[in-house]
Amino acid sequence: MQRKAYVPGVAALLAALLAGCTGGSEGGATADDSNPGQPGVATETVEPGKYRTLPEPCGVVGDKTLDALLPGIEEITDEEQREKAYAGEPTLAYDTDRKVGCRWKVESAEATDHLFVDFERVVSYDGAVSDDSEAERLFAQQVEAADLPEPVVSDSGSAASDSPSGSSSLSAGAGESMDAGPSGEPPTGAGGTPSSSASASSSTGASPDETPAEVQPRLLDDLGDEAFVDDEPGNSGPTATRRTVTVAFRTSNVMVTIEYAEQSATLGVVPDSEEMQDKARKLASQLADSLSG
Repeated sequence: MQRKAYVPGVAALLAALLAGCTGGSEGGATADDSNPGQPGVATETVEPGKYRTLPEPCGVVGDKTLDALLPGIEEITDEEQREKAYAGEPTLAYDTDRKVGCRWKVESAEATDHLFVDFERVVSYDGAVSDDSEAERLFAQQVEAADLPEPVVSDSGSAASDSPSGSSSLSAGAGESMDAGPSGEPPTGAGGTPSSSASASSSTGASPDETPAEVQPRLLDDLGDEAFVDDEPGNSGPTATRRTVTVAFRTSNVMVTIEYAEQSATLGVVPDSEEMQDKARKLASQLADSLSG
């Protein structure tokens, strides 16, 4: 009989709990996206990346652009071989919606030029991390691996400009040309004389501390969401004959890498840093525009 005295209190408590669980909101709406593990707490979803596909890598660089980047391509007399050179060689890809690339290699009397273009579309498998955030994290690792030197401040007290020079131009159209000076000639300044930056940049494997600020490996602020340029002679000393310029950038959840290398046929002559960077960066701008379109 003593147990029955507790029943009314328990019943009242249960009734109150049930009323609280079924009362809902004042408007009568229910949260369909609530977290099953935490009732009443909405599950946070992230937006997918902007890009769902990638361009065809060997077709995104036009013939006129290749003429400027790979001067020897127009010297190929065999029509079939010349067409093959323009076509490039796609890299092996198991998922062309995620990663694609293309390579070109052309020899001439003055040099052997290599061009590699790589596209990677980043997809996050973490529901709480967006594709853009994952791409940002991966690009930060790429920047760290490049081990860029500290920015160099010019004599005027400002850092080097990140804007490509106007000595040559790459249009966004795949079939338009890039105007470049004769092979081996530095860009000219006012009055047709070689510019001081071009003259200084034709050093043979100088260390980063000795390299002019305008051609230092550095972050870029005029390309995609974030970008950098790296510049490395293939070897050092008086016999250096190779230079590799890398331009990498990220736009939303797509990362693009351009590697442009030239091996001079003349012993001790290193390809011009400023000219190669200018060409590579203009190609990067063209690819960024093609992605935006």
